[in-house]
Amino acid sequence: MSRSLIITLSIVGVLLLFGIGSCNYVKNTYNDLVAKDEVVKAKWGNVQSQYQRRSDLIPNLVATVKGAANFEKSTLEAVTDARARATSIQVDPTKLTPETIQKFQASQGQLTSALSRLLVASENYPDLKANKNFGDLQAEIEGTENRITVARMDFNDAVLQFNTAVRSFPANLIASRSGFAEKGSFSAEPDAQKAPKVQF
Repeated sequence: MSRSLIITLSIVGVLLLFGIGSCNYVKNTYNDLVAKDEVVKAKWGNVQSQYQRRSDLIPNLVATVKGAANFEKSTLEAVTDARARATSIQVDPTKLTPETIQKFQASQGQLTSALSRLLVASENYPDLKANKNFGDLQAEIEGTENRITVARMDFNDAVLQFNTAVRSFPANLIASRSGFAEKGSFSAEPDAQKAPKVQF
């Protein structure tokens, strides 16, 4: 076998290996992006589930508070209106853009504020504070707020991993050609220098 034939075969072999390796890299990178995307969707489902749980508790809380004599009507209406606005915003898990997450967070933040005002106002009603049903609902809402915080943190972690993969070279070349784009995440609330707290 001539030397030039050996060199040619060697070059062809290297090119074949590079081509196969390149195909494997593309396949593995694409599959990794799909897996990270699915984790984000699952974490988003957990976020929505916890917000829905809170939303489901509110009508019972409002009904219990209505039983208190002279309770501020405007406070109850604010909670009811905020709940209606928050539940009207549905986010498609395949479209978790920064804009949609920001819109969702803003509506939920308004509900959180209205709910906090209701619970603070309830401090002025000793009979209401002594009501077992009201106390149970307060405890459930407090637990749900904690679960919301955990679900949001888990979601943000998953989004961070996904966005890092989408932006990293050379995976970003595969991501851009495959329709993977950066996702939005929850940001700190404007007054989040201190941990959010619902007063009971």
